[in-house]
Amino acid sequence: MNLVPQVATAEISDADLDSISGGQAGAGAAANAGLGVAAEAGGLGVHAEVGNIGVTAGLGASVSPEGLSAAGGLAVTQY
Repeated sequence: MNLVPQVATAEISDADLDSISGGQAGAGAAANAGLGVAAEAGGLGVHAEVGNIGVTAGLGASVSPEGLSAAGGLAVTQY
């Protein structure tokens, strides 16, 4: 007796897969643009994507009895 669970599979077209995974870089890549911003007390973050390039930047600061602390970061990713 086979007790291994069975998983149903299905074929998916390249066009459907591109729409799910974010598409391909190249012609029309600017149409796949996105921007996200997050802000809270002491912090700010921004993420932007155009085509196959993503840029993330963040700033943070805090104050304690020991003094002021600040940090920043920048990351560029090619998908």
